[in-house]
Amino acid sequence: MMIILENEQYRAEFATKGAELQHFIAKKTGMEYIWQADPDKWGRHAPILFPIVGALKNDQYQYQDKSYTLPRHGFARDHEFQLVTQTQTAATFRLIDDKETRIVYPFAFQLDVTYTLVGNQLTVHYHVQNSGEDTCYFSIGAHPAFRVPLEQDLDFSDYFFTAYPAKSRTMIPLAGNLVDYANRTLGQTNAPIDLTHELFKNDALIFETKGHNEWTIESEKSPHKITLSYEGFPYVGLWSAYPKQAEFVCIEPWYGVADALTTTSKLEDKLGICRLEPTEDFHAEYTISVE
Repeated sequence: MMIILENEQYRAEFATKGAELQHFIAKKTGMEYIWQADPDKWGRHAPILFPIVGALKNDQYQYQDKSYTLPRHGFARDHEFQLVTQTQTAATFRLIDDKETRIVYPFAFQLDVTYTLVGNQLTVHYHVQNSGEDTCYFSIGAHPAFRVPLEQDLDFSDYFFTAYPAKSRTMIPLAGNLVDYANRTLGQTNAPIDLTHELFKNDALIFETKGHNEWTIESEKSPHKITLSYEGFPYVGLWSAYPKQAEFVCIEPWYGVADALTTTSKLEDKLGICRLEPTEDFHAEYTISVE
């Protein structure tokens, strides 16, 4: 089922499966800002990562002396969400634990995802509730893929990332699909990062972030650009498919990361894991701005 939000300038479309953003279009020009999920390169648009971000070692974790299996990025992206409320410019989708989720994730939860379209900005709000009687451990993150290039006469390499504030950030390398946290370095995000496909030959670029951050995809050859901004997400991933040369790049704010090489596999010890006590709520949001 597809849900449409629109104002005078822009239209956004979402699937109830995964509560996934699939289109963000400028109505006057027809410009599409979201990658259209070519299955030969990467068959998703903007999946929601929950209840883990990234991969687990051997796709498994331990909780209360039991072993559970979860695929990379969790299960929310493949589940049908309930449409809770909708207006012309806002919609809330909900996922609640059930017998199926508890086989792989033994926690009671309610995940609400609210999209709000105002002018040229789409804000995405995550609200996680612990509806059980035990401490809930989880991670959550975004994975929106943006079309690059945005115009037919430009190339992928005509674009670059800029980060605000313009300062260096701690960079966490990957070793396979796990993070090598012991060998983190200082990433040069104080200057533009030119886009090349080879930039992603070792998978995502992962940075630690604090406070307010803005990441922009832009080109000196075009007035059109995309900015993703957020407050408080402790990590961000920048990613595109490799070695396939796909015409997209992702900006992914995360509360959580893949398992570290030194993981104990205990969920409560996982790097970047969020902890939510009974009846507590978790809130986080980011905004996509387009020009």
